[in-house]
Amino acid sequence: MIPNEFNYWAYRIMFRIRIFEENLLDLFSQGKISGTTHTYIGQEANAVALASCCKPSDTFFSNHRCHGHYIAKFENYLPLLKEILGRKDGVCSGKGGSQHICDENFFSNGIQAGSLTISVGKALSNKLESNKSIVVSFIGDGTMGEGNAYEAFNLASTIEVPLLIVLENNRYAQSTPVNPIHMKNFSTRFDGFNIKNYEIDTNDINEIKILIDEAVNYVREKLKPVAVILNTYRLAAHSKGDDTRDKDEINYWWGKDPLLILRKKLSENAVRKIEAEEKDKLDIEISKII
Repeated sequence: MIPNEFNYWAYRIMFRIRIFEENLLDLFSQGKISGTTHTYIGQEANAVALASCCKPSDTFFSNHRCHGHYIAKFENYLPLLKEILGRKDGVCSGKGGSQHICDENFFSNGIQAGSLTISVGKALSNKLESNKSIVVSFIGDGTMGEGNAYEAFNLASTIEVPLLIVLENNRYAQSTPVNPIHMKNFSTRFDGFNIKNYEIDTNDINEIKILIDEAVNYVREKLKPVAVILNTYRLAAHSKGDDTRDKDEINYWWGKDPLLILRKKLSENAVRKIEAEEKDKLDIEISKII
């Protein structure tokens, strides 16, 4: 049974990620953001559930869709916001932008599977140091078409490192649906490398948390790699406004919005209070920077 305190905390962080991303899209349309940005709208439950099961000392390796992972881990978006806006006081002095972040034990890489191979080395370092910390590597379904992903799986399994591979299958690699380009389900691929794996098809953070908690404990205790396949859906475009998906399909998934699912477990007054506080705080921070 998930305690109610967790649900209120989780809703706050999930909503924080949601409005952060919505504001980024608005700022991009105003010409305030250069380059590109990939939002995490619709996948918030995954990152927040994962962060709740990990320790501060655990290392996260993220990808191009990294904002939600960063905010879930640190519960603070200000250094990231400044970074995306190209500010010198951003987390990487404005040089990393939206995709390439380096902050304490958080790293992201815009290249598909670019950080996955590095995460294996970090996990080996943790094992050799016996520090009981694990490494979490976020990948997407598109990454399963990259050769170095399988090299990473093979090495992680062979040398047995404490690595948790979190595959967020949002069903599209940019604009290409997952079904025509992958011949088998993803779990069989991890089976081929003798990597224990879990799979879930839900946007309910309570169900996701229970599954991830079991996976995290296994990695930490056994010092072996584990994969978690989270079948999800991104509700926004791949990047900015490049969206060719069927609108009826998108509307269907808005009915499965992870915030909507969690909101039904909370009191309306509490939800309104959380949302007002988070909106006011973000508005103030943006007004200070822009």
